[in-house]
Amino acid sequence: MPTALWIAHVEVTDADAYGLYAKGAGPAIAAHGGVFLARGGRYVQLEGNDRARNVVARFPSLEQAVACYNSAEYQAALAHAKGASVRDLVVVEEIG
Repeated sequence: MPTALWIAHVEVTDADAYGLYAKGAGPAIAAHGGVFLARGGRYVQLEGNDRARNVVARFPSLEQAVACYNSAEYQAALAHAKGASVRDLVVVEEIG
């Protein structure tokens, strides 16, 4: 089964509330087998909308990434990000 990448592009509008999201999201992602490959850090925007925070996590499968997103733990964390950020999130299967 191919692994999957969870890719988020984020503009934080309320750092305190978003910090609460990050505090809860990290453990929820890890509990579903997710491992962070990039979390913030340097980047170069070549096309599209610039969002200063970029996050990439690898999951054992696309299904596990989606299950993480839909989990009670992640949804509880996500409640802090709503209204505190503008986000795009996609999960993509990797090529084996």
